[in-house]
Amino acid sequence: MNEYSEECLLTFLENQSQLFDEPVAGSMEEAEAFLEDCMAVVVDSLDEVKEYFEENGADVETMSMDELEEASEVFPLPNGQYLIVEG
Repeated sequence: MNEYSEECLLTFLENQSQLFDEPVAGSMEEAEAFLEDCMAVVVDSLDEVKEYFEENGADVETMSMDELEEASEVFPLPNGQYLIVEG
């Protein structure tokens, strides 16, 4: 089971509309359960975001780092890490 930080859960709650048309979580507990269910991951850098997508078969070779950071599945966290949620 993943441990998601409070700032990670809050960031997801506040920005879930960038990936989903309707809210999928309304509380910290619901956000944590949803992230665990979809096996969301937290990585330390944009290089690791790119690595994650490549390992999962996504064609990101032509994407700039800015485009990667702006992808709807990528949630930049206040501490400099990134939450990746596949919808």
